[in-house]
Amino acid sequence: MIDEATKIKYKDLGYDEFFESKRKSLGLMEYPVARVISEHRELYKVKDINGEYLAKITGKQIFDATKREDYPAVGDWVVITMPDKETASIRKVLPRKTTLNKKYDNKQDAQLIATNIDVAFIIESVDRDYNLNRFERYLVLINEGQIKPVIILNKIDLVSKVELGLIIDQIKNRFKDIDILSTSVTTEQGLDELTNYIKKGKTYCFLGSSGVGKSSLINKLLGKSEIKTGEISRSTGRGKHTTTSREMYFLENGGIVIDNPGTREVGITNADTGLENVFDEIVALSENCRYADCTHTHESGCAVLRAVDTKNLDKEKYLNYIRLKKETEHYEMTDLEKRGKDRKFGKFIKRSLEQLKKIDS
Repeated sequence: MIDEATKIKYKDLGYDEFFESKRKSLGLMEYPVARVISEHRELYKVKDINGEYLAKITGKQIFDATKREDYPAVGDWVVITMPDKETASIRKVLPRKTTLNKKYDNKQDAQLIATNIDVAFIIESVDRDYNLNRFERYLVLINEGQIKPVIILNKIDLVSKVELGLIIDQIKNRFKDIDILSTSVTTEQGLDELTNYIKKGKTYCFLGSSGVGKSSLINKLLGKSEIKTGEISRSTGRGKHTTTSREMYFLENGGIVIDNPGTREVGITNADTGLENVFDEIVALSENCRYADCTHTHESGCAVLRAVDTKNLDKEKYLNYIRLKKETEHYEMTDLEKRGKDRKFGKFIKRSLEQLKKIDS
């Protein structure tokens, strides 16, 4: 068992009664716990109240794993054994409180980004990167993971106060009840507000496209240039992205932050709950549709389409909802359904070729 003094120290790393109860229910109380703070090829770095260690998972875990989620991820709490003072063996990943998944470009399967996150900062730079639809994509993923979202508008030194005010008004009009922070690494505007937002023992993940300034912001929070950042591209005016892997950092105020590699676009998976939470206005309107299975695309008596026509629903928000809904439905298909569709397509091609042969003959 962990005594009260040790519990307080582990709490500073994000450990709480949720993980302690899971550890107890799994009968793993005789093993020490540590948190995964970075992930490398076939290796992990874990941290406990005594220090940091390189760690590997056991052969049994590799044998039992059937998907990416079965392996440790940054943010996980794991039970370990210590064969020596510098290395550890990960014996079990404790159940996760929250997870963050997304689909990367040109990859079919979803990727586990990080786990046990309390708050996800969605960062966009106000000069070129600003895009309401992209905010919506991240919000769907974050809501699906049951994580609190916060929007950070970065590089505010590049726009006027009037322009910044208009952007904030647009966000507030599109997304209700969401915290918005404005920052600039160059002028250090908003950095105190961001620092005060981050609480001791809580975990925060920084999300956003390449070059929006995630790593630069974390460096400011750390008070040193621990994360390498690229110079500004003259052609795009954006920072060249250099972060290649997720890593956890511990701030002087006790907050815990995770830097995450940026991507140009982010796809969503089978995030049905997250979609409904972000687009709750459309979900409420759909209750008044004539048909229970209304797709909100062409049906007569559709309350959602009527709201768009009467301008009671933002058209761009509606169009983005339809796009994201189609992506979600695609990932909800079971592997069997996907294989079935592939077989049907294969039969269609075969019949078409046979018809062509008849015509040629």
